[in-house]
Amino acid sequence: MVIRIVAGGPSSLIPETAFRKNDGLWIGVDRGAVELASRGIQPDYAFGDFDSITSAERERITPKHGKEVFPSRKAKTDLHIAVDWAVRQKPERLEIYGATGGRLDHQWVNQLLLKKTAVAGVEASVIDRQNELVCKMPGEHVIERDETYPYVSFFSLGESIKGLTLRGFKYPLTKADIDLDAMLTVSNELVEKTGTYSFSSGIAMVIRSRDHS
Repeated sequence: MVIRIVAGGPSSLIPETAFRKNDGLWIGVDRGAVELASRGIQPDYAFGDFDSITSAERERITPKHGKEVFPSRKAKTDLHIAVDWAVRQKPERLEIYGATGGRLDHQWVNQLLLKKTAVAGVEASVIDRQNELVCKMPGEHVIERDETYPYVSFFSLGESIKGLTLRGFKYPLTKADIDLDAMLTVSNELVEKTGTYSFSSGIAMVIRSRDHS
Protein backbone atom coordinates (compact mmCIF):
# COMPACT_ATOMS: atom_id res chain seq x y z
CA MET A 1 0.00 0.00 0.00
CA VAL A 2 1.16 3.49 -0.87
CA ILE A 3 -0.01 6.45 1.21
CA ARG A 4 0.24 9.97 -0.24
CA ILE A 5 -0.13 12.94 2.08
CA VAL A 6 -0.78 16.47 0.85
CA ALA A 7 -0.06 19.15 3.45
CA GLY A 8 -0.86 22.85 3.35
CA GLY A 9 2.33 24.20 1.75
CA PRO A 10 2.32 26.21 -1.49
CA SER A 11 0.49 24.19 -4.13
CA SER A 12 2.75 25.65 -6.82
CA LEU A 13 5.57 23.48 -5.46
CA ILE A 14 3.67 20.20 -5.82
CA PRO A 15 4.58 18.25 -8.99
CA GLU A 16 1.63 17.91 -11.34
CA THR A 17 2.51 14.25 -11.82
CA ALA A 18 1.64 13.59 -8.17
CA PHE A 19 -2.05 14.13 -8.80
CA ARG A 20 -2.11 11.64 -11.68
CA LYS A 21 -1.36 8.73 -9.41
CA ASN A 22 -4.44 6.71 -8.60
CA ASP A 23 -3.10 3.85 -6.49
CA GLY A 24 -3.01 3.81 -2.72
CA LEU A 25 -4.57 6.20 -0.21
CA TRP A 26 -4.79 10.00 -0.31
CA ILE A 27 -4.54 11.92 2.95
CA GLY A 28 -5.35 15.64 3.12
CA VAL A 29 -3.82 17.68 5.93
CA ASP A 30 -5.58 20.97 6.69
CA ARG A 31 -5.41 23.11 3.49
CA GLY A 32 -3.94 20.13 1.68
CA ALA A 33 -7.39 18.52 1.79
CA VAL A 34 -8.79 21.56 -0.03
CA GLU A 35 -6.02 21.26 -2.62
CA LEU A 36 -6.99 17.65 -3.28
CA ALA A 37 -10.68 18.54 -3.56
CA SER A 38 -9.88 21.35 -6.01
CA ARG A 39 -8.27 18.75 -8.27
CA GLY A 40 -11.23 16.41 -8.12
CA ILE A 41 -9.62 14.06 -5.59
CA GLN A 42 -11.56 13.39 -2.44
CA PRO A 43 -9.09 12.24 0.21
CA ASP A 44 -9.55 8.91 1.91
CA TYR A 45 -8.84 10.65 5.23
CA ALA A 46 -8.37 14.26 6.36
CA PHE A 47 -6.50 15.51 9.43
CA GLY A 48 -6.05 18.95 10.94
CA ASP A 49 -7.47 21.83 12.92
CA PHE A 50 -8.63 23.42 9.64
CA ASP A 51 -8.18 26.89 11.08
CA SER A 52 -6.58 28.18 7.88
CA ILE A 53 -9.55 27.53 5.61
CA THR A 54 -13.01 29.07 5.22
CA SER A 55 -16.29 27.44 6.15
CA ALA A 56 -17.10 27.07 2.45
CA GLU A 57 -13.79 25.25 1.90
CA ARG A 58 -14.53 22.98 4.83
CA GLU A 59 -17.75 21.88 3.17
CA ARG A 60 -15.77 20.76 0.13
CA ILE A 61 -13.78 18.31 2.22
CA THR A 62 -15.71 15.05 2.22
CA PRO A 63 -13.24 12.24 2.97
CA LYS A 64 -14.23 8.75 1.94
CA HIS A 65 -13.45 7.17 5.30
CA GLY A 66 -12.86 9.73 8.01
CA LYS A 67 -12.10 13.29 9.06
CA GLU A 68 -10.18 14.00 12.25
CA VAL A 69 -10.47 17.56 13.57
CA PHE A 70 -8.02 18.63 16.27
CA PRO A 71 -7.78 21.79 18.39
CA SER A 72 -5.39 24.51 17.26
CA ARG A 73 -3.43 24.23 20.51
CA LYS A 74 -1.77 20.80 20.57
CA ALA A 75 1.63 19.19 21.05
CA LYS A 76 1.98 18.01 17.45
CA THR A 77 1.53 19.69 14.09
CA ASP A 78 -1.28 18.53 11.83
CA LEU A 79 1.21 16.87 9.49
CA HIS A 80 2.92 15.15 12.43
CA ILE A 81 -0.42 13.63 13.44
CA ALA A 82 -1.09 12.47 9.88
CA VAL A 83 2.39 10.95 9.51
CA ASP A 84 2.03 9.11 12.82
CA TRP A 85 -1.27 7.66 11.58
CA ALA A 86 0.28 6.70 8.24
CA VAL A 87 3.24 4.96 9.91
CA ARG A 88 0.84 2.84 11.98
CA GLN A 89 -0.70 1.55 8.73
CA LYS A 90 2.72 0.13 7.77
CA PRO A 91 2.61 1.27 4.13
CA GLU A 92 5.03 0.05 1.50
CA ARG A 93 5.81 3.69 0.76
CA LEU A 94 4.81 7.10 2.10
CA GLU A 95 4.96 10.20 -0.12
CA ILE A 96 4.53 13.66 1.41
CA TYR A 97 3.67 16.71 -0.70
CA GLY A 98 2.98 20.31 0.27
CA ALA A 99 5.52 20.13 3.09
CA THR A 100 8.08 22.58 1.68
CA GLY A 101 8.03 26.27 0.85
CA GLY A 102 6.33 28.96 2.90
CA ARG A 103 7.46 29.24 6.52
CA LEU A 104 10.93 27.86 7.18
CA ASP A 105 10.01 26.65 10.68
CA HIS A 106 7.22 24.54 9.22
CA GLN A 107 9.49 23.21 6.49
CA TRP A 108 12.21 22.29 9.00
CA VAL A 109 9.94 20.29 11.30
CA ASN A 110 8.31 18.65 8.28
CA GLN A 111 11.71 17.45 7.09
CA LEU A 112 12.50 16.13 10.57
CA LEU A 113 9.41 13.91 10.37
CA LEU A 114 11.39 11.78 7.93
CA LYS A 115 13.64 10.79 10.80
CA LYS A 116 10.61 9.33 12.60
CA THR A 117 9.58 7.33 9.55
CA ALA A 118 13.12 6.01 9.02
CA VAL A 119 13.40 4.85 12.64
CA ALA A 120 9.97 3.20 12.26
CA GLY A 121 11.16 1.33 9.16
CA VAL A 122 8.79 3.08 6.74
CA GLU A 123 10.12 4.21 3.36
CA ALA A 124 9.05 7.87 3.17
CA SER A 125 9.91 10.93 1.11
CA VAL A 126 9.13 14.64 1.03
CA ILE A 127 8.69 15.66 -2.61
CA ASP A 128 8.31 18.96 -4.43
CA ARG A 129 9.00 20.21 -7.95
CA GLN A 130 12.71 20.67 -7.26
CA ASN A 131 13.61 18.22 -4.52
CA GLU A 132 13.06 14.77 -3.08
CA LEU A 133 14.16 14.09 0.50
CA VAL A 134 14.52 10.78 2.30
CA CYS A 135 16.14 9.66 5.55
CA LYS A 136 18.09 6.42 5.72
CA MET A 137 19.30 4.22 8.53
CA PRO A 138 22.71 2.48 8.50
CA GLY A 139 23.30 -0.18 5.85
CA GLU A 140 23.76 -0.35 2.10
CA HIS A 141 21.22 1.36 -0.14
CA VAL A 142 20.74 1.28 -3.90
CA ILE A 143 19.98 4.52 -5.73
CA GLU A 144 18.93 4.88 -9.37
CA ARG A 145 19.88 7.76 -11.63
CA ASP A 146 16.94 10.09 -12.16
CA GLU A 147 17.20 12.99 -14.60
CA THR A 148 14.34 14.73 -12.79
CA TYR A 149 16.57 15.11 -9.75
CA PRO A 150 20.17 14.74 -11.01
CA TYR A 151 22.01 16.07 -7.94
CA VAL A 152 22.39 13.99 -4.81
CA SER A 153 23.55 15.35 -1.44
CA PHE A 154 24.11 13.59 1.87
CA PHE A 155 23.80 15.21 5.29
CA SER A 156 24.07 14.00 8.84
CA LEU A 157 20.82 14.27 10.74
CA GLY A 158 22.11 14.71 14.26
CA GLU A 159 24.98 12.41 15.17
CA SER A 160 27.81 11.93 12.69
CA ILE A 161 27.46 9.48 9.82
CA LYS A 162 30.23 6.92 10.14
CA GLY A 163 31.88 5.16 7.20
CA LEU A 164 29.96 6.70 4.31
CA THR A 165 30.91 4.97 1.07
CA LEU A 166 29.61 6.07 -2.34
CA ARG A 167 29.84 3.88 -5.47
CA GLY A 168 28.70 4.81 -8.98
CA PHE A 169 28.95 8.54 -8.24
CA LYS A 170 30.94 11.28 -9.98
CA TYR A 171 32.71 11.85 -6.67
CA PRO A 172 33.11 8.46 -4.98
CA LEU A 173 33.83 8.18 -1.29
CA THR A 174 35.24 5.46 0.93
CA LYS A 175 34.43 5.16 4.62
CA ALA A 176 34.25 8.89 5.34
CA ASP A 177 32.77 10.33 8.53
CA ILE A 178 30.27 13.12 7.91
CA ASP A 179 29.54 15.58 10.70
CA LEU A 180 26.50 17.82 10.99
CA ASP A 181 28.32 20.78 9.40
CA ALA A 182 30.10 18.81 6.64
CA MET A 183 30.00 20.22 3.09
CA LEU A 184 31.92 17.39 1.40
CA THR A 185 28.83 15.53 0.21
CA VAL A 186 26.88 18.36 -1.44
CA SER A 187 25.79 18.21 -5.11
CA ASN A 188 27.14 14.84 -6.18
CA GLU A 189 25.88 13.06 -9.31
CA LEU A 190 25.43 9.47 -10.39
CA VAL A 191 27.53 8.40 -13.38
CA GLU A 192 26.04 4.91 -13.56
CA LYS A 193 22.41 3.87 -13.99
CA THR A 194 22.48 2.72 -10.39
CA GLY A 195 24.81 3.40 -7.51
CA THR A 196 25.09 2.49 -3.87
CA TYR A 197 25.74 4.32 -0.64
CA SER A 198 26.44 2.72 2.69
CA PHE A 199 27.35 3.73 6.24
CA SER A 200 27.72 2.01 9.58
CA SER A 201 26.03 4.43 12.00
CA GLY A 202 24.06 7.67 12.15
CA ILE A 203 21.03 8.77 10.17
CA ALA A 204 21.47 10.21 6.68
CA MET A 205 19.30 12.85 5.05
CA VAL A 206 19.54 12.23 1.31
CA ILE A 207 18.42 15.13 -0.86
CA ARG A 208 17.91 14.68 -4.60
CA SER A 209 17.45 17.97 -6.41
CA ARG A 210 17.60 19.91 -9.64
CA ASP A 211 18.21 23.49 -10.64
CA HIS A 212 15.17 25.73 -10.85
CA SER A 213 13.39 25.60 -14.20
